Amino acid sequence: MKRILVISPSGEVYDHDCVRWYKHTDVQRSINHYHNIGDAFVFDSSLKLMRFSTLAPLNIRAPTEADIDRYNAEYDYVFLRGSNYIHPKITWEQAGYVLSKLKIPVIAFGIGAQAPVKGKLELSDETKRVLALIADRSVSLGVRGTYTADVLWQLGIRNSRIIGCPTVFRNNDPGLRITLPPLEEIRRVVFTLRREVGSDYAKDVRHYLNLQRDTILDLARRFDLHVMAQGEVEEKKVLWGTDEQKAEAVAHLRKHGWLRGEGDPMEALYDGRLFYSDVVAEIEQFLKARDLVLGYRLHGNLLALANGVPSVYFTYDSRTVEFAETFSIPSYDVFGDKPFRLEDYWDQALFERFNRAYYARYREMRLFLDENGVAHKMVDEAAALPRRLVA
Repeated sequence: MKRILVISPSGEVYDHDCVRWYKHTDVQRSINHYHNIGDAFVFDSSLKLMRFSTLAPLNIRAPTEADIDRYNAEYDYVFLRGSNYIHPKITWEQAGYVLSKLKIPVIAFGIGAQAPVKGKLELSDETKRVLALIADRSVSLGVRGTYTADVLWQLGIRNSRIIGCPTVFRNNDPGLRITLPPLEEIRRVVFTLRREVGSDYAKDVRHYLNLQRDTILDLARRFDLHVMAQGEVEEKKVLWGTDEQKAEAVAHLRKHGWLRGEGDPMEALYDGRLFYSDVVAEIEQFLKARDLVLGYRLHGNLLALANGVPSVYFTYDSRTVEFAETFSIPSYDVFGDKPFRLEDYWDQALFERFNRAYYARYREMRLFLDENGVAHKMVDEAAALPRRLVA
């Protein structure tokens, strides 16, 4: 059983390997701040794959020599929680200094690069230094997909292994399959919302938002639809705020055209069909009870797939495209020239591509953990082969 450190945890850990947002019962503490609970999905999922006795955060803000000596003496390795770290705006605080002093392995657990909407990806010297330090202190770096591996290759880092994201493997099921029922049997649907976005992620924000709103309303006319937020301030206020905070949130959403006053079907959805939680386990249970999950949220959709629920990705940047490619997930290009029709994606042949990709990536994730000396719970995927063949 390993004693491990984590760089950039995202939430507090309880019951050994479960994650929820910090002091989540104190709603007012974070109601005015955006935090992406999808990061907590990744953290929670990472812990569920590993075997460890002790977990602690690595101090990258103000580390002391005593901290570093303790890390080297008392811990077996440190891992960097998977996220979108490789982009021009990332700040590493004192991570480079700490990593340069560590004698234990440093493991990147599904990191990714974000391509700019225009131009070439430009990285800071500190980002390049941190990535090189991690590469030097691990057998392989676990990366999101081919684009990220290519970015690292151009930096001279040649030991990447494409593993995707721990979230899809969280239930440690090498035989996971998505099998589509007839579309007419689909009733309970969730749309994963991402309303807040900038021009550095979406090349046409107005189109991005209008298409999202129109798609939600179209699905609501056809299905028993819930809209799932992932930490947006206004949505949290609608659900959990005081009367004053709720009124403030509605006014903001109306001002920006997302809600459009009395009689607006989106306002009706927000009045009774909006969902959010700060506890990963609660979100997972909510998604497991649905027939279909689709939308703009990368990790919300992935959490559904991890539980055998069909999902269709809406891709709008390099990050969402890279995930869809890594796992061969059926996806719709938000900036393409075709309207979205669910029927176009309700094809078992499309999801067989996901089934095959998942099986292959499960093996890559297991090998990644093995070669980096990470004690884990993943089983040999060959054990699931008979069940897959029968299925």
